[in-house]
Amino acid sequence: MAALPVSLRKANQAFAKEHPGESGARQPVHTVYGGAHLFRFDTAPKLGALALRAFGEHAPTPGAFAEALRLAVPEGRSAAAYAETIHARVRAKLEAEAVEDFRIDFEDGYGNRPDAEEDGHAREAARQVARGLHQATLPPFIGIRIKPLSSELAARSLRTLDLFVTTLAREAKRLPSGFVVTLPKITVAEQVRAAAGALAALETRLRLAKGSLRLELMVETPQSIFGPRGEIALPGLVAAAGGRCSGAHFGTYDYTASCNITAAHQVMTHPACDFAKHVMQVSLAGTGVMLSDGATNVMPVGPFGAAPGGALTPEQAAVNRASVHRAWRLHFDDVRASLRQGFYQGWDLHPAQLPTRYAAVFSFFLEGFDAASARLRNFVQKAAQATLIGDVFDDAATGQGLLNYFLRGVGCGAITPDEARATGLSLEEIRTRSFLAILKGRRARQ
Repeated sequence: MAALPVSLRKANQAFAKEHPGESGARQPVHTVYGGAHLFRFDTAPKLGALALRAFGEHAPTPGAFAEALRLAVPEGRSAAAYAETIHARVRAKLEAEAVEDFRIDFEDGYGNRPDAEEDGHAREAARQVARGLHQATLPPFIGIRIKPLSSELAARSLRTLDLFVTTLAREAKRLPSGFVVTLPKITVAEQVRAAAGALAALETRLRLAKGSLRLELMVETPQSIFGPRGEIALPGLVAAAGGRCSGAHFGTYDYTASCNITAAHQVMTHPACDFAKHVMQVSLAGTGVMLSDGATNVMPVGPFGAAPGGALTPEQAAVNRASVHRAWRLHFDDVRASLRQGFYQGWDLHPAQLPTRYAAVFSFFLEGFDAASARLRNFVQKAAQATLIGDVFDDAATGQGLLNYFLRGVGCGAITPDEARATGLSLEEIRTRSFLAILKGRRARQ
């Protein structure tokens, strides 16, 4: 066979470099946003306590929770047992790790304030992160959202970034694991390039490891979907990040507003959002950039509040519960729609949304558990057979995709480690996070 042309070899190598595939690293199932002026070292556990209180008040039994969500029961399962499983696992998750990712917000959740005030909040928020890091109260992932790098706000945004990261590095001596900086309302690639340059300069000045300051891009303007000449903009935006881009998050409400969609129809399931998110998927497929959907903006809060030392009437409590249940169903359905579209992360804005975030995620993984287990077990067996007879097994990408399903499920608490053994893999093999590594290990033992 003739040697491959040099140009083809180089093109293939360039493609492989730009499309490394999923890393297998854990992706949080949500990001909770909160104003920077409100953040404290114990914000995450406090949100968990509030989520548990809402869960106990409005879903006191598995049946009540299942009825509120109109929970579908997988074929072959007992409705009561399935409701019990979902309820128990949601409670366990809220008790152990209610918040997986938190974004300290200097943008929409914070507003425009005098420079001296934002300077103080940037330093104090960083000190609170450092305290949380030392006291182990931070969630597994955390970061800040700065203001846009528009003409009006770029200087303010970069100053906040500098003050926060400098104070954090000085106080904590290290960055929290999973730390990321979120850049909103991107309209031109130069904004991403400027943010990446600022992060690189901070790493040098503060003697942080090169590439340790990661960047997350928000997709909430039409210009972040298509460029001025009609080209898809996202690959260029990721390239402008210089290898720092870890995620792309869709912003439902800014994006729909930019498309002149009225407020009453600015919802996650609008066709305009479906189109934009599909462009995100297609243009970033295989790049390793993690995708996130937006938020449900109807909060699960009742209209009545008890006076200090008082209590709600039974009628008021019933109205509150009905209101919360309506918002829960909407949130549950929105999260499920995101999962069906292949978006495994989304935004949450209120602690009472956490029960339905996990109920939606857990039910999604449990419904597909039996079929995915059988498929992965079959893939591993066929791979081993192919190795034994000298054939080539070339469907490792599908095997990795199935493995990622279980990694996501186990990582968030939807699937227990014992249940994951139904794949035919050991926990040690699953923890390698690599289908090829599993095959290599089995081949070495044959």
